[in-house]
Amino acid sequence: MNSDRIPEASLGAASRFVAASGLVVDEVTATSLRGHAELGADHHTPWGVIHGGVYATIVESAGSIGASYAVAERRQFSVGVHNATDFLRSSSGATVQVEAAALHQGRTQQLWEVVVSDEATGKVLARGQLRLQNVPLPDSGPDHDSNEKKVSLR
Repeated sequence: MNSDRIPEASLGAASRFVAASGLVVDEVTATSLRGHAELGADHHTPWGVIHGGVYATIVESAGSIGASYAVAERRQFSVGVHNATDFLRSSSGATVQVEAAALHQGRTQQLWEVVVSDEATGKVLARGQLRLQNVPLPDSGPDHDSNEKKVSLR
């Protein structure tokens, strides 16, 4: 990964909410992202299957990271404005592969598709489309409110 173009996307740098999804980014380009996650009992509903919110979070995170990587040179990042995640198969836990691909990349918006598959079986567990808005990075100048969280472009 070109660290000049991507915000810090490691589990250690993520918020506790995002880190709880377990998404690990393995590779990112301006048009794709590949990652994985270990899903298990910590991600269960009361009925012992992976909560759909985990999949929706993975879709949002993977699409946002990929889309933000694509516009980082323009001093922008991308925020999700619509997340449509379909839950196709239940699972009690698995190592999942995450594949995200840009479907459309415009000046102001992007559309990404994200597929979450069981690594052992290859079966798709969830898939989603994420529409994103490209927005300017927060100002880091002297008038910037120091209480706001800054986006790091390592």
